[in-house]
Amino acid sequence: MTRSSLVTMKKSLKTVVATLAAIWMMLGVLEVSAAYAQEDPFAQFPFVITCKNKGTQLAFYLSRVTEDGTATYLAADRLAGTITLDGNAKAVGDTVGGTCLGKTLEQLRASGQAHDLKP
Repeated sequence: MTRSSLVTMKKSLKTVVATLAAIWMMLGVLEVSAAYAQEDPFAQFPFVITCKNKGTQLAFYLSRVTEDGTATYLAADRLAGTITLDGNAKAVGDTVGGTCLGKTLEQLRASGQAHDLKP
């Protein structure tokens, strides 16, 4: 083999190694992302819950999920509500509530009031 063909082969080998390293790194990132998605508490709750309150349709957006699994939803006019995976929707600061009050996530989904983000 000539010196120039060895140099060319060495460059090609470096390219292959760099490509494989990049692929392995991407696979590692994908594994971490998949693991996070399984642990992501936001993935368990709908992004928006729609309710009628005092004659007005409101969209309550998922704002936070606490360590104990309580999701807080916020709407316009500083209205809020909470719900857990196995509990009922509760109003925060408003004793009247609306069409979501007392419903479970399963009931909200069945009635078309719970909306998930589609990937």
